[in-house]
Order: sequence, then C-alpha cells, then structure tokens
Amino acid sequence: MNAGLAVALANTWLERQGHLDRIHVKDHGTLPDQFIKGLSIACLQGRAQIVPDLQVSSECKDTSCPLVFYLDGAHSPESMEICAKWFSHVTKKDAAQPGPLEQRRSGINSKKILLFNCMSVRDPQILLPRLLDTCAQKGLCFDQALFVPNQSQYNKLGSHASPPPGREQIDLSWQLSLQTVWEDLLRGKKGLNGTSSSGASLVFESLPSAIKWLRETSQQNQSTSCQVLVTGSLHLVGDVLRLIKT
Repeated sequence: MNAGLAVALANTWLERQGHLDRIHVKDHGTLPDQFIKGLSIACLQGRAQIVPDLQVSSECKDTSCPLVFYLDGAHSPESMEICAKWFSHVTKKDAAQPGPLEQRRSGINSKKILLFNCMSVRDPQILLPRLLDTCAQKGLCFDQALFVPNQSQYNKLGSHASPPPGREQIDLSWQLSLQTVWEDLLRGKKGLNGTSSSGASLVFESLPSAIKWLRETSQQNQSTSCQVLVTGSLHLVGDVLRLIKT
C-alpha cells in the first residue's frame, strides 16, 4: 500500500509539474524504469528497524551495547500483531545467534521494555491486548512498560496543525489512561512474568526524560541488555530516532 501511494503521488506531481513526458513507459500497466529504481532504493525508517544506542555503547567498558531500540510504527490492531511477532522473533534470534549488530555476550541477561504511545483517535483497549497476547503466544513477556507523550503532537496533517504544547501545558491524562489499560491487562493475566504488576509501568512527562532513564538504567546494570520496543505511533518512532541519533 505504501509503495502504491508513493507511485500515485510521484505520478501526480510529475503530471502537475509538466514532467510526465520525461518518464518512459515500456508497456501500459507496467511501472517506468525510474519508478522501479526509486522503489528499489527507497528506505522507510521506523518499520522493523533495530538501532543500538551508540551513546550508551560508547560509554560502556564492554564492547556490547546494553541498550537497543526496536522501532516499529504500528498503530492498528493488524500492524500491532505483526510488530509483536517481529519483535518476538528478532529478540529470540539475537539471543540464539549473537551478531555484530549487538555483539551480545554469552550468558547476558535481557530485559524487555515497551515504550508506547498512541494518538487519542486510536483505541488502546484494542491495540495493547493485541500486542500483549501476541507476544505471550510467542513466549515473550515485557518486564516493564513506559508511557510517554510524543514530542511531535499533531492530530492532523497540514500547515495549520497545532504545534506541540509548551512545558507548562503538558497533560499526561492520556498517558495515565494508557497505563491504566496496561495495568488492568496485567492484573487480568495475574501479573507480568508471573509476578505482581506493581512497578511494571511508568509514565514520563517527556520522551527525553524516558530516554535518559533508559540510558541510566542500562549503564547502571551493564550485565543486562535492555531491548526496548518502540511502537504505537509513527510520531513516537520518529521522535525516538531523532533523539538517539543526535
């Protein structure tokens, strides 16, 4: 669907700019060579993307990276299920077959952390159960969940979209409601990893403060690899990428 939309947008732009005659079409119904080349080299970040935190890695005495972000901008029930299957698969694969990306040490413990937010037009009572249940079916349980507001808080596209509120306007009521849904799910499943759900989730007033907490936590316990799944919102994924790559 994304590829089809990209082709349609590119075609419309070329037509409106008067450049459509420069695109050579071999046969009706087939894509021009320029479109095929563009699609083949396109890179869509924030979907099934793994990014080790280089800041933490550079400060560690060991060569491994104790903090790794797994980013997927899933925000529908179907994509949330696919995201959960992907995260379960790649984290198990990394543990079984250490590779150069994480350079995992033998015998290292791992901690699964969810970093989540979704827009208010989404229903967390549908998204979170789908994520939690799919992971559980794959034998994966989260040790902790963090709920944060996006930095890019736009409810609609366009030049007239409202900018993110200032610090004095921070409203965490939505994040607190997400936490409530999560905790209710855990209580319904008799706790996370078979233990009490108390302390299993946190709400942060900003994304930078959550990233700071994750970095400090991983640095304090370098014998444990923190595998952080970032999902629920493409805005959140983009914000995390911007923060950890700067």
